[in-house]
Amino acid sequence: MALSDDLAGAVERAGRSLVAVNGRPRVASSGIYWRPGVVVTADHTVKRDQDITVTLPGGRSVPARLAGRDPSTDLAALKLETDGTPVAERGDAASLKVGHVVLAVGRGGDSGPSASLGVISALGGSWRTWRGGQIDRFVRLDLSIFLGFSGGPLVDAQGRVVGLNTTGLWRNMGLTVPASTVDRVTEQLLEKGRVARGYIGLGMQPVRLPDALQSRLSLPGKAGMMAFTVEPGGPAERAGVLIGDVLLALDGEPVSDMGDVQAMLGGERVGKPLRALVLRGGATLELAITVAERPREE
Repeated sequence: MALSDDLAGAVERAGRSLVAVNGRPRVASSGIYWRPGVVVTADHTVKRDQDITVTLPGGRSVPARLAGRDPSTDLAALKLETDGTPVAERGDAASLKVGHVVLAVGRGGDSGPSASLGVISALGGSWRTWRGGQIDRFVRLDLSIFLGFSGGPLVDAQGRVVGLNTTGLWRNMGLTVPASTVDRVTEQLLEKGRVARGYIGLGMQPVRLPDALQSRLSLPGKAGMMAFTVEPGGPAERAGVLIGDVLLALDGEPVSDMGDVQAMLGGERVGKPLRALVLRGGATLELAITVAERPREE
């Protein structure tokens, strides 16, 4: 009974900053009152840019404005008038351990909080999503993320919010975006409306390099990335990259998959040159590719 009371108390504590976001037809999603006047939620659940409303913990519905969205981390930030709603009490995802009991909390429409109980099933280091977003820690859940729960908080046994839950990052698997990532991305969304990310305008696929070629040219790795498309007028084309070139390294770091390439294309790289080591016609050459900002997705 004591355990049940503690878990119910954790849900109640998290529910003070839990909202419902009405940004898609029929089904509301969950959101977290992250800072005064700001709600964060899962980007994939916000299907429109206007006519968004938020149902506050007390049941009142208020209009909200989309401040920005970042599909690569599946985060969206909404702005609304402050009304005294308490902001989320935060915990630290770095303190989580596999096997820790956690709760996913969600809210659908005018109803109160709903909860799902489970454990942390896997943890890892920082990782990049398939769209290039940087997530500070891999947090996989062994619990049910019910319809409408995406955008809601992952809550520890003390009722502290350690991250935002979503099924939109990994083949509908329940993952948590750590609070530190939510903080970092939200800051950029409020400031710029987007998260700047670099690109070089290449379509590439991994290729293995022959052992004899590796030995003869003292190549930095056993694989590289072959360019099968070069965007007309893009950064790589302007630098002289051709279809069929094999990208071996960027700024001295070997690249053998798209993750390696994306790791070199953070927003801080935009406008700066990258030293690209390229294999062409059995010989290596170095090109300078100036990173551009990836166009916003429509």
